[in-house]
Amino acid sequence: MVFEVSKVPTTPFDDQKPGTSGLRKKVKVFVQPHYLHNFVQSTFNALTPEKVRGATLVVSGDGRYFSKDAIQIIIKMSAANGVRRVWVGQNGLLSTPAVSAVIRERVGADGSKATGAFILTASHNPGGPDEDFGIKYNMENGGPAPEAITDKIFENTKTIKEYLIAEGLPKVDISAIGVTNFTGPEGNFDVEVFDSASDYIKLMKSIFDFELIRKLLSSPKFTFCYDALHGVAGAYANRIFVEELGAQTSSLLNCVPKEDFGGGHPDPNLTYAKELVERMGLGQSNPEVEPPEFGAAADGDADRNMILGKRFFVTPSDSVAIIAANAVNAIPYFSSGLKGVARSMPTSAALDVVAKNLGLKFFEVPTGWKFFGNLMDAGMCSICGEESFGTGSDHIREKDGIWAVLAWLSILAYKNKENLNGDKLVSVEDIVRQHWATYGRHFYTRYDYENVDAGGAKDLMANMVKLMANLDEINAIVKGARPDVSKVVNADEFEYKDPVDGSVSKNQGIRFLFEDGSRLIFRLSGTGSEGATIRLYIEQYKKDPPKTGREAEEPHAPLVEVALTLSKMKEFTGRSAPTVVT
Repeated sequence: MVFEVSKVPTTPFDDQKPGTSGLRKKVKVFVQPHYLHNFVQSTFNALTPEKVRGATLVVSGDGRYFSKDAIQIIIKMSAANGVRRVWVGQNGLLSTPAVSAVIRERVGADGSKATGAFILTASHNPGGPDEDFGIKYNMENGGPAPEAITDKIFENTKTIKEYLIAEGLPKVDISAIGVTNFTGPEGNFDVEVFDSASDYIKLMKSIFDFELIRKLLSSPKFTFCYDALHGVAGAYANRIFVEELGAQTSSLLNCVPKEDFGGGHPDPNLTYAKELVERMGLGQSNPEVEPPEFGAAADGDADRNMILGKRFFVTPSDSVAIIAANAVNAIPYFSSGLKGVARSMPTSAALDVVAKNLGLKFFEVPTGWKFFGNLMDAGMCSICGEESFGTGSDHIREKDGIWAVLAWLSILAYKNKENLNGDKLVSVEDIVRQHWATYGRHFYTRYDYENVDAGGAKDLMANMVKLMANLDEINAIVKGARPDVSKVVNADEFEYKDPVDGSVSKNQGIRFLFEDGSRLIFRLSGTGSEGATIRLYIEQYKKDPPKTGREAEEPHAPLVEVALTLSKMKEFTGRSAPTVVT
């Protein structure tokens, strides 16, 4: 099949600034004539010629509504821009971590390696004709495009006048594995559809002791439940957990990927993973059967995870700290030691305490996985995490939800390897409580105020920036709200200087640091497609063993009251309660 290249005139859109997670908008925005085309061409124009002409690109995503149409458009535009070949996961499905793995690990039959990828996802946001779509570009290291590239993309979107497309290229069947060959003005162009899971499974088997995990899952005392929330993780769940590790098919929930995620919100937290939460004994009603020993959930593109024990929730901040504390013994990939660990600024300081006790390098970075990627590329970080249910390591350059589940299963398998025939297995709760006894407990919660008026959200943040300059005024407000709360000793906007490239990231969140180690943090999140999301993080540290077992709400209540008073949350947003509490 021979194709021709067309230059299509276009005019700029004024809303195509990619955030840390790419460009996210409602589907109705993306389906506008030229909208997706403009962004894709602007991306090609932002890359150096060798990353486009003659290159190999990956194009896939979480399978949400509009993905299949978008893949065909990007194939046609890739051909027109001189790309040599496009790799597509079967049915257009590749998890975000799998895309990173494919870029880093996969070698084509002709020796080709990918230099980048268009990932089609809006992550944990809902899907469907009236919901969200997203696109982002990942680089040759498998990680998200750095700011220098996303800034260029945005500048290009403001001045674009035309895009290139091979309109006559027929639709490629992405449901069938195989290679389709075309010929254009610059020579051959191929589209290869490949198995979505094989490369990723091969990588996981090189990291974890699958045989040890299999022994745990085969124990009649160990029960397991995994909820993909109808996201792309379903394309991997049966292959990994059932075929490779021997779990029962009945242990998989919502593992058929759907364009609209089954009408649900594919965000793995206690609010949206309702079926799993009920099954694990954490819902409003008591389950009819005994809850499983271990449960986990993924988001839409499978880069986030939630870990649960029987009637027990593991905070993401505790999760990464516990993985780091046990990695060397429990996970073969880390048997020679950890290079360092890192967390995002809003994440609790549980990982800091582990790093200090184990003598590890530690880094606190802004929210955004690219900051971890820089450290990893420089050989400075092995394990990292963020409070928004993202955990990962240097095996790829994205957070990785299934990796986190396998890490926890590895820790459970290691702790129980001599105990599978004993009276009682070491449980998730046992592991967490032992961790608190050793390192202390960081009581931590996050309040999300979703889809608030953007103007009101900005005014709230601006008011707190003004307030930061006067500690006396801050402490007067604190004492007026709750006299029993410790004194604020520092208030600032978090700023980060990257130790690798020296770049400085400013205005990364407002922090109130208290004398007793407590923290209040406020951030505006850019992961939604409409309005604004204000995120409030509340943290209090307790080292005294009798206090580490208290319910989380007890120590938080006074700090919550102080936070809502300091921020004037209701005054600026009209909200009297958060949308989501995690």
